[in-house]
Amino acid sequence: MKLILGSASPRRRELLAQIGVVPDDIRPADIDETPLKGELPRPYAQRLAREKAEALDLAADEAVLSADTIVALGRRILGKPADADQARDYLRMLSGRRHSVTTAVALRANDRIWQKASTTALRMKRLSDADIEAYIATGEWEGKAGAYGIQGYAGQFIPWINGSYTGVVGLPLTETAGMLTAAGLLVKEKA
Repeated sequence: MKLILGSASPRRRELLAQIGVVPDDIRPADIDETPLKGELPRPYAQRLAREKAEALDLAADEAVLSADTIVALGRRILGKPADADQARDYLRMLSGRRHSVTTAVALRANDRIWQKASTTALRMKRLSDADIEAYIATGEWEGKAGAYGIQGYAGQFIPWINGSYTGVVGLPLTETAGMLTAAGLLVKEKA
């Protein structure tokens, strides 16, 4: 069976490569990512991952893996900032506070959908205006939920993490490998 990655994220491709998986094709799904009224962060991420998996037309010999990563400050969902000003606002909100990152993963194959989600708690150090401006200047905030990526320059802002580092980057590998194995798409060699 061919594996389609329903995401344009280069980080997700890199993470899959760590477990020996190279997608046969990349087909990002285009869906409405607006949160529903009163929707909580984890169910929101799970809904988006599933909708992305369901949005793609697949051939009989194809499976799709999709994911969605969100940053939450309590019940407030911090999506991808629209511009540098919104990125600054997000970073100020996160500064010196604990928050969570949830990545939900959905795998659709043979008219079946597997789903898993990973939520990680993190703390961001207190950021000065100079810290924020230096980070904005890197451009790394663009296209990143919560306006930061832990795997880059902003890694220095996170002194504490409790959960899945790969989930924060964008694809929790333990959960993803388990789903791929269950679907027969990841065959582990016997030792």
